[in-house]
Amino acid sequence: MIVPVWAWIAVIGGLLVVLAFDLWIVDRGEPREFSPKQASFWVAFYVTLAVIFGIVLWIFAGPTSAGQFFAGYLTEYSLSVDNLFVFYVIMTRFAVPKVHQHKVLLVGILMALVMRGAFIAVGAAALSRFSWLFYVFGLFLIYTAVQMIRQHGHNDDDEVKENAVLRWARKVLPHTDDYVGSKVVVKVDGRRMVTPLLIVMVAIGTTDLLFALDSIPAIFGLTTDAFIVFTANAFALMGLRQLYFLLGDLLQRLAYLSYGLAFILGFIGVKLIAEALHSSGVSWAPEVPIWLSLSVIGVTMVITVGASLIKARRDGRESNQITTSASAEQG
Repeated sequence: MIVPVWAWIAVIGGLLVVLAFDLWIVDRGEPREFSPKQASFWVAFYVTLAVIFGIVLWIFAGPTSAGQFFAGYLTEYSLSVDNLFVFYVIMTRFAVPKVHQHKVLLVGILMALVMRGAFIAVGAAALSRFSWLFYVFGLFLIYTAVQMIRQHGHNDDDEVKENAVLRWARKVLPHTDDYVGSKVVVKVDGRRMVTPLLIVMVAIGTTDLLFALDSIPAIFGLTTDAFIVFTANAFALMGLRQLYFLLGDLLQRLAYLSYGLAFILGFIGVKLIAEALHSSGVSWAPEVPIWLSLSVIGVTMVITVGASLIKARRDGRESNQITTSASAEQG
């Protein structure tokens, strides 16, 4: 799909306006916690924006491009849910006050979006010149899927390591020991210093970029159109902050999330390799249609979330029965 420059400018400009409005709402007045009602509204708002964009894409570019966008958006959003576990760990490790967590996520994810944009541009250019990279991406996704299954259930704090950028920021940037309201830069004895709030934003942004090492190849397995890849990532990231507050404790109850995401990554990895073989003239290699990819991704997430919630409910009943039995014995 050939996208005119004005379309890029319009989409990026529109996204920045929405994010600026979001940031203005967060910063106006006294900082306050993000309520579940507010989170629900904003999640619905950003999902609606994505749906509207997909419909507009359908009208002007056709059902194939729209289908690629929706499949990519659903994949990126699904993979992003797994990121929330790590975001929770980062927030806890830095003891970020709840009233400032939304701003941290907003700025951190905006940083990640800029870095992902550069990553996408490089990836699209490389794939257009070196077709053998499709095999590399496919094998990498299959490897990531296997590793995700092997590491299932290991979301401990110790496994979240500080990346090089974060270590550099903490070492080089002069920073205060404590938070100073919602400020990211303050003057202390005439010396300009950053607060831990900025350090956490860097942690969120750079950590999300590391997660993009599997999510970007995954969406390139659905489409090589840089415009669709970028917009799917942008809409998924924009709605991620509110999802963090909406899910809350539910994150800990998604027991089978890793299995669902691993299956999606494995499926896309196999799809990439099969389509690369098909393009190379291998007649028996299938070409997977976008509607099938979208169906597999959607059904997998529905089953994953449903099975996780059923398990959580069953575990809750068993826990209550054990507590009741223990109380009866003590009585």
